Amino acid sequence: MIQGRSGPVDSPDQDPGTPGGDVYDWFQRGMALLKDGSPAAAAALLERAAEAEPESRSVREALARAQFNSRRYDQAADSFRLIVDANPTEDYAYFGLGLALWRTGDMEAAQEPLAIAVAMRPDHRDYVSALKSVRATLRARRSM
Repeated sequence: MIQGRSGPVDSPDQDPGTPGGDVYDWFQRGMALLKDGSPAAAAALLERAAEAEPESRSVREALARAQFNSRRYDQAADSFRLIVDANPTEDYAYFGLGLALWRTGDMEAAQEPLAIAVAMRPDHRDYVSALKSVRATLRARRSM
């Protein structure tokens, strides 16, 4: 048996589908996978962490980023929405929600969370740029 930071990593009665370690270990490994360019693997691990700790904003944000980076935009939007619903002052979650909705093709829905992110952080160039792009696309579509 391998000893981990918090005790045994694998136990005989552990569900074979459950990764070894505890939620913190899953989070750390998921973040490393995300950083190393393996967002789908990170998402799989972070989904487990989010199931175990559904109220953890850091786990939920990491999961949303992994889902987004693995092109699971609907799921990323749902994860970012959970963060926004739990804490309406999270400008990054509004930005992520807007980007995820944009990537699903729902420009109308993307506009509001991006506008909120810009209102909260008007100095953040990425937020402003994304909102301008969505609004330009909407104007172009209306003029056709």
